[in-house]
Amino acid sequence: MPRPNRLRSFLAALLLIPAAIVFAAWLLLRGSLPQYDGRVASSALAQPVDVERDALGTATFRAKSRRDLVWALGFVHAQERYFEMDLLRRRAAGELAEMFGAVALPADRLARAHRMRARMQATVAALPEWQRDEIERYADGVNAGLGALSVRPFAYLLTSNTPAAWRSEDTLLVVAAMAFTLNDAENKRELAQARMRAALPESAFRLLMAGGGEWDAPLAGAALPVPPVPAAADLDLRSLDPALLKPTDTAVAALPGSNSFAVGGALADGAALVANDMHLELRVPSLWFRARFVYSTDEGREVDVTGASLPGTPAMIVGSNGHVAWGFTNSYIDTTDWVRVKRDAADPRRYLTAQGPEPLVEKTETLRVRGGADETLRVEETRWGPILAEDTDGTPLALAWTAQMPGAFNLDLERIERASNVDEATAIARESGLPPQNFVVGDRDGRVAWTIAGRIPRRIGAYDATLPADWSQPGTGWDGWLPDHDYPRIADPSSQRLWTANQRVTDLPWLAVLGDGGYDLGARAGQIRDALAARGRFAPDDLLAIQLDDRARFLEHWKDLLQRELDRAPASALTDAMRRALKDWSGHASIDSVAYRLVRAWRGEVVDTVLDGFAAAVRRRFPDFTLPKLAQSEYAVWKLVDERPAHLLPPGQADWDALLLACAERAGKALDAQPGGIAARSWGERNTARIAHPVSRGLPAFLARFLDMPHEPLPGDSNLPRVQAPGFGASERFAVAPGQEAKGFFMMPGGQSGHPLSPYYGSGHADWVAGRPTPFLPGPAQRVLHFSP
Repeated sequence: MPRPNRLRSFLAALLLIPAAIVFAAWLLLRGSLPQYDGRVASSALAQPVDVERDALGTATFRAKSRRDLVWALGFVHAQERYFEMDLLRRRAAGELAEMFGAVALPADRLARAHRMRARMQATVAALPEWQRDEIERYADGVNAGLGALSVRPFAYLLTSNTPAAWRSEDTLLVVAAMAFTLNDAENKRELAQARMRAALPESAFRLLMAGGGEWDAPLAGAALPVPPVPAAADLDLRSLDPALLKPTDTAVAALPGSNSFAVGGALADGAALVANDMHLELRVPSLWFRARFVYSTDEGREVDVTGASLPGTPAMIVGSNGHVAWGFTNSYIDTTDWVRVKRDAADPRRYLTAQGPEPLVEKTETLRVRGGADETLRVEETRWGPILAEDTDGTPLALAWTAQMPGAFNLDLERIERASNVDEATAIARESGLPPQNFVVGDRDGRVAWTIAGRIPRRIGAYDATLPADWSQPGTGWDGWLPDHDYPRIADPSSQRLWTANQRVTDLPWLAVLGDGGYDLGARAGQIRDALAARGRFAPDDLLAIQLDDRARFLEHWKDLLQRELDRAPASALTDAMRRALKDWSGHASIDSVAYRLVRAWRGEVVDTVLDGFAAAVRRRFPDFTLPKLAQSEYAVWKLVDERPAHLLPPGQADWDALLLACAERAGKALDAQPGGIAARSWGERNTARIAHPVSRGLPAFLARFLDMPHEPLPGDSNLPRVQAPGFGASERFAVAPGQEAKGFFMMPGGQSGHPLSPYYGSGHADWVAGRPTPFLPGPAQRVLHFSP
């Protein structure tokens, strides 16, 4: 996509501004462009490093050692992405208000309570020497790259800020920022569950908290049974005050997730095939930076690894090194627990532990606020974590979160670049310090494996980890990290197929070790599983077809139910329009489908209405209660819609047919009220990409569009493999066989460069939109930057 032409159009649009100002702005922007060719000399290097750029801006780093490569990587990351790196470290550290003012204080207060900068400083000090050296080398390269720009990066010009130097702990803060993204750092889900448990009968609570059902698609174990419907003697929702109803959007949760799947070499071309697309909030530029690392180890072995690096860190996050290929999906294991803190009756500044009373430690944090007064935040800390909430009875709650524990983060993932087979790779993954992830790997000998990458807490004692618990009792709580030999691992399954899509992957006893941190419904994983089972041979294009699968299997039974309800409904202009719309049902979440949009909207109304009846029951005791995102709520809602117990109708509903038809009318009216009526309401109109640059939201719309990617309708949705929402979806997409990288592909939205004058601004985005694969390996070098000692 010719982004420089878009910027020239942008400047041309400023004709009312004096030409001298436009020219000055142009010069400033050019001054912050990354250096793509020529020479850079630095005493930090021991030997030369070359950085080649292909047509998409993919950077190939060729070095004699990884130490030199890491310095050059920091230099390049800084010149291309410093503003984005800065946002990540500040998000984790709670330092955004220092740049953006009081508007960022709510986010800073939440993050600063975890005191991540201090924790990451301590973590860096405790790392092995080689990892501290790598972090420092990377930081030196980052600051050299930033300093080599004649003008600070353009986003700082637009926001009137000056970038602060990169510090060693900032690399781990970037990793911590990913933990904030992938985990519920406020543990709101378990707080809500505690309220539900306190206000609802056991039978209703268990139904709402169903852990699985017919959509389950684990790698190990079977589908879980759905709990029975509560009896009328337990709960009668019809008796509730209708004023307690406050329906909210609980139907669709955009969970940070991903798809990753693999087939063994017996089903491919000898080597295993691995596919991965990581679902995250989408932005300009992309979170990831396409790269290839070529260097020699101290033993003289050449390493050649290609994939996605994460600016702010010196590691290749996903990719292939010719021997193994690997990918991640968010595991949704349980990484947080609420701990009931019992203050010492004799001294409220102390609290009880299994070893006796201990003093509460008060930490004072100063939040710097641009353009405003600084704010002081005081946090009480326990041995388990900071006190951040209260239980249903007012007892203080401390948050135990793996990201806060010593040893949670490290650079061990970097070692996977040199792994030779799945056994080495899975061993490295288990020791890696990153937010716990499903790790799928395949090797050139055709083997495949799954395990959890990242550290897992070792829970001891008979307590319910989904609810606040008392850890002052001996033998209760977390006892360090789970030992390596207790990690779950599945290697070389007889089916030669592995799949993860944020679903529950395992059954007991592994499930008890991992816990439930909010697993996604298994519909998406099941569709991938079934697509893998439908073929006996695979090439990369076959995996791409699965990644782009937008078949709406999950909504088929909802479509059939809506059809039945409309067929029995009295004729009206609205119901007739809905009946006509359903006739275009194609079974896909395609951009031109009106039926898909209608069925999806109707299901959302039904789910919200049915679940809000239970939320109303909780509000009798907790008036401000809001249901958390219940990823498995499909089972409870469908069971009620199918069995239709009258006592579980929300107050004010006559019967289940009336409820379903009222939901259809609300969904239909909302669509029909727009220009052209229901017939004009395609899914593509609703699912139009809005992938924006972080600073564009503060600009006038006519200027912002020159920084943002084009607004284009996209197929796909949640609960099917091609996950897609306007600002959410596959942040990268690839499939590759190790040793056969030339046959693989890699796609990425948002572009490679963060500078709008760069030839690589938005590069590859149009291919991602079209589902058109670009080669996994970089193409021929078009520009080369030489680094020398």
